[in-house]
Parts: sequence; structure tokens; C-alpha cells
Amino acid sequence: MTSVGFDLDLTLADTRSGIAAVFDELSARVGVPIDSDAIITRLGPPLEIELANWFPADEIPAVATLFREIYPRVAVPMTTSMAGAREAIAAVRDRGGRVIVVTGKNVHDAVRTVNSLGFEVDEVVGSLFGAAKGTALARFGAAAYVGDHVADIEAARAGGAVSVTVATGPYTVEELRDHGADVALGDLTEFAAWFAGWRPHDELV
Repeated sequence: MTSVGFDLDLTLADTRSGIAAVFDELSARVGVPIDSDAIITRLGPPLEIELANWFPADEIPAVATLFREIYPRVAVPMTTSMAGAREAIAAVRDRGGRVIVVTGKNVHDAVRTVNSLGFEVDEVVGSLFGAAKGTALARFGAAAYVGDHVADIEAARAGGAVSVTVATGPYTVEELRDHGADVALGDLTEFAAWFAGWRPHDELV
């Protein structure tokens, strides 16, 4: 059984329009200009890191709480699945594997997103970024971790998993390879074919 971990935002789920809408409402409610178009080009790091671009440090906890209050109502209904996401999950499950979602998004909104999109996964772990994801991947026994960010390469390494990347986030295929990804795909529509021919511990070239 080959279990696989997946990132959520811009890997399985297209959250860009929803996140932009949340930031737009947040901006209107607190009276601080926020460039949501710029924000959605750099999704991946924790919310608090992005908020630091717009708010003083002492205001970030309260603003983050407000953001998370708005998110379920505004962002979740606007979120769609990325191309190939359902097929990628099915490819793992059809081979007897389990699927874990490990994301920087808080677990409540991550679960809401997964459920809204009808993804059949075995576990959702939230509020982890970069190498911090490794503990969840190792505990789950994930043989591979799929993500769109260079920090997801670090996550795979930390969890003892093969790093599979998709160029659906802020990085190109070439940039992901340059950062050390074991596998760099254009998007998840290419995942099932790759996974069908892969076995854990294969030598990857």
C-alpha cells in the first residue's frame, strides 16, 4: 500500500478567488488597503506571514481571527478543484493507498474545503508549513508528498517522502527542479500516469 500526502491550496484546491475575496472584505472592514491580486500570486506560507505585509505585529492576531471568521462563508463556496485533483486522489486509492492532506491552512477551513469539494481523503492536518509538515507525513507513512511550493520539497524531505511537485503555484517546472524536487509535473493531470509507473524506493532520474 502506497500512501501519498497532498498539499491543499493550488495543489488540490484552487483557492485563489476565494482568498482574494476574503482579503477584500477584510480590507473593507478594517479600513486598510490590501492588494489581494498580489497576495494570490504567493500563496503557501502561513496567513500570519502574509498579514505582516499589511499590519503591525501587535495587530496580526486579531486580524487573523477576523480573516478566519470570514473565510468559511466567503472563500469555501468559491473554491474549486484543481485540474486532475480528483483523478490523482483516485489513482492513489485505486492502488490501495491512503491519502493525507497536509496544509498550512488551519485544520477547520482545510476540512471544510476538502468536504466541500468531495475529496475522499483519510486524514487532514493543518497549520503546518515547510519542514514542519514532515512529522505528519512520517506518522502517516506517506511515501510521496505532492505540492506546488518549494517549501513542499522541504516537507517531503523532512518526512522521508519522495518530493512530487506541480507547477500550478508560484513556481515553474524548471524552478521546482532547480530547488531539488524529485518529480516536477506541469499539473495534477500528469500525476496518475506517473504514479502508475512508480514504486516506492525506485531510483528517480
